[in-house]
Amino acid sequence: MATTTATTTVLYCRDPLNERRADAHFAAEARQLRAAGGTALLVDHDALLAGDAERAVTRVPDGAGALWYRGWMIPAGRYAALDAALRRRGGALVVTPEAYRRAHELPGWYETFAGLTPVSGWLPAEPGVVPDPEGLAALAAGLPPGAGIVKDYVKSRKHEWDEACYVPDLADPAALHRVVARFVELQGEFLAGGVVVRAFEHFVTPEAAAAEVRVWWRDGAPRLLTAHPDSPVAVVPEAAVEAALAPVRAAVQALGCPFVTTDLALRADGVWRVVEVGDGQVSDLHREVDRAALVGLLTADQALLRTAGPSGTTPA
Repeated sequence: MATTTATTTVLYCRDPLNERRADAHFAAEARQLRAAGGTALLVDHDALLAGDAERAVTRVPDGAGALWYRGWMIPAGRYAALDAALRRRGGALVVTPEAYRRAHELPGWYETFAGLTPVSGWLPAEPGVVPDPEGLAALAAGLPPGAGIVKDYVKSRKHEWDEACYVPDLADPAALHRVVARFVELQGEFLAGGVVVRAFEHFVTPEAAAAEVRVWWRDGAPRLLTAHPDSPVAVVPEAAVEAALAPVRAAVQALGCPFVTTDLALRADGVWRVVEVGDGQVSDLHREVDRAALVGLLTADQALLRTAGPSGTTPA
């Protein structure tokens, strides 16, 4: 049976309007952590993004020790600044800046998951800078023929599918450049790392279940299965996903990061594919999942695969 340790300390983003309270999106999770015997501390996410890591950690006491983070996404450089500020106060993030970048950004995890995820290529780019058409055409030439998906190192704009995400034919340089330019425009200052182009694969939705499943890994072991946060349903085809996890487990263990999420989708040929990898600290939960399930990931000391649904119960 998993046990709980009273020493688990988690940094949550504070409410922008009340520095003594966790952001509403994470408040229930913070309450569950305290109920489990853990300690919830607050950081100022806005100050961190503005480049003031010292101000961001004002409410973290000296000598806090090992710290998890659970909050909004942080660019890898700002995450490193957060860790440095905490170290000056006698604390340190459990997930090192190097491990965070490796799991958070596609170039960090892609080679480890090659064969399990759509073929991809990328070009570094600053916010607001669109790679030239020739560079994009050369990038696309390294991918399989057919359609493609545009994103940055972290996120896509799938809700603007036709204008800023999907390219019907990667061999059409004008269409590729147009979609990339719109993507860069819409991402604005939040463009992460550069532009990624991925081969399009056709995915299907299992009957009466979520189209994407998020697997939560702690120390290389699968601890929790949930529907992707964007899914309209919380049902997970657990048996099918569990049966497909062996190669994913090997890749997660090779990646060597302590807290990772992998998003899996079912390709039309019946193969489960990894469509995204992320650092678990900044991965969101489906709205119907009991937050205690996530807290258990951070406080548990034994590897358990659990499927969390609306009740937070787990199968035998």
